[in-house]
Amino acid sequence: MYSYRKIKDDIYMIGASDRRLALFENVYPIKDGVSYNSYFVDDEKTVVLDTVDKSVSGVFFENIKHLLNGRSLDYLIVNHMEPDHCAMIADTILRYPDVKIVGNAKTFTMIENFFGKMDRDNFVTVSEGDELCTGKHTFTFVMAPMVHWPEVMVSYDKTEKILFSADAFGSFGALDGNIFADEIDYDKSKIDEARRYYTNIVGKYGAQVQAVLKKASTLEIDMICPLHGHIFRKDFGFILEKYDLWSRYEAEEKAVVIAYASIYGNTENAVSVLANMLADKGVKNIRVYDVSVTDPSFILSECFRASHLVFASSTYNGGIFPKMETLLLEIKAHALQNRKAYILDNGSWGAVAGRKMDEILSSLKGFEVDEEKISMKSSLKEEQLENLDRLAEKISFELR
Repeated sequence: MYSYRKIKDDIYMIGASDRRLALFENVYPIKDGVSYNSYFVDDEKTVVLDTVDKSVSGVFFENIKHLLNGRSLDYLIVNHMEPDHCAMIADTILRYPDVKIVGNAKTFTMIENFFGKMDRDNFVTVSEGDELCTGKHTFTFVMAPMVHWPEVMVSYDKTEKILFSADAFGSFGALDGNIFADEIDYDKSKIDEARRYYTNIVGKYGAQVQAVLKKASTLEIDMICPLHGHIFRKDFGFILEKYDLWSRYEAEEKAVVIAYASIYGNTENAVSVLANMLADKGVKNIRVYDVSVTDPSFILSECFRASHLVFASSTYNGGIFPKMETLLLEIKAHALQNRKAYILDNGSWGAVAGRKMDEILSSLKGFEVDEEKISMKSSLKEEQLENLDRLAEKISFELR
């Protein structure tokens, strides 16, 4: 049975949500599932913008069949070739063999990488600024390479002033009927997952996101339709501002995040003491994470949000505790920049975690790693409380 929502008089969201998927891209935990958005334009020439993941293909094809109502499908615009959006291209061609596939040169290379050689007579190659008129609607194509794959482009409907934004402005989480951001309390209930989606999926490509934001600023936009998550049709300056901050690697808030790795609880205890000292000095909204419990994708997102970061780790096998090392390498891989960082380490003998953590953090652009590091031998000692208090005072002063 068909399941879609009208977003304009002749434009429909025809995708679906997967609430059973546990790991997005087989790596990121998604307790609330994910949506795979696709769009249908019922014009003189019918148009589908992007397909969906194979897990929701049944709903996708039922929606198209119902909306076509016996007509042919004329165009399939491919904005992004990642399989959660392109998986149904070959099946779409099998069902509608006369459909014309619209994409850029890199799109078609990837199509054949995934699906093998195809009849290119039905391929329509577009470049920056090219237009496609389907009757009432005229689409302009804007290239967005490395946001976050090299073939990515976005499609702008000049008629309705809609930006079909590929993976940009997306979010983790299934859609519960309310497909518009203004139908929910987005800035409170969804912004954390939008940030986690951005930082983990697109975060490395800040310069490329800035380039696309610059292009988007020249367009008159009334609606943003991403390939995951909610559609924005009003007050979307909020999400644009967030993307601008995230892609410039500027912190959203003057705040502190503490991530720790503790084997038997002694490093955890030192972190608890520090958090209490910070709170006593007036620091609010402190976030503390055990790297052995919380997936790195959540902590990475928090590190993009906050201005001040504390990393505390036990030494393990002559190095950094593995879960902490994974987090730090994730932070490095996603190119986080411009943060204040503080280091605590612990080792019953030969404590080296602090030095090795410093090596990773100091290699990051714009990172200022505090020179004073606290190093414990097995447990926090009474005489070290003064050093910990001095660290808390330093952080609290910088946050004022």
